Amino acid sequence: MENGLYALQLPSNSDSVAVLENFVDDLVLNLNIGDDVYANLMTCLNEAITNAIYHGNKQDPEKKVFINLEVVNQKRLIFTIADEGNGFDFNNIPDPTDADNLEKLTGRGVYIMKKLADQCIFNTLGNEVELHFKL
Repeated sequence: MENGLYALQLPSNSDSVAVLENFVDDLVLNLNIGDDVYANLMTCLNEAITNAIYHGNKQDPEKKVFINLEVVNQKRLIFTIADEGNGFDFNNIPDPTDADNLEKLTGRGVYIMKKLADQCIFNTLGNEVELHFKL
């Protein structure tokens, strides 16, 4: 896999998570990505696509999840994950580390992406996230 742009367009169902994971596995082999970056990459992308399918597109089979990857000098990966939903206010989500939220089963995805990616940038609408990983 060389420098350049790659794109996936996936349906809004749970099978798409496995398709993305297979794509990442191929990427890891081709770019010789270490285990630490692999773990962060897989965790963040899993969160992003799951949020896009379930929260953004509400599992609507007519809606797609769009994943773009830019490989920059084989030293940086920039993933963009977008859905066809209405977005959300990413500046006003509950803090999952707050005592009231520790027991909740959901609400950690954005927090995890911000901690594990080198950069995590949402578009204004909140239906697209850009994740940067240094290799």
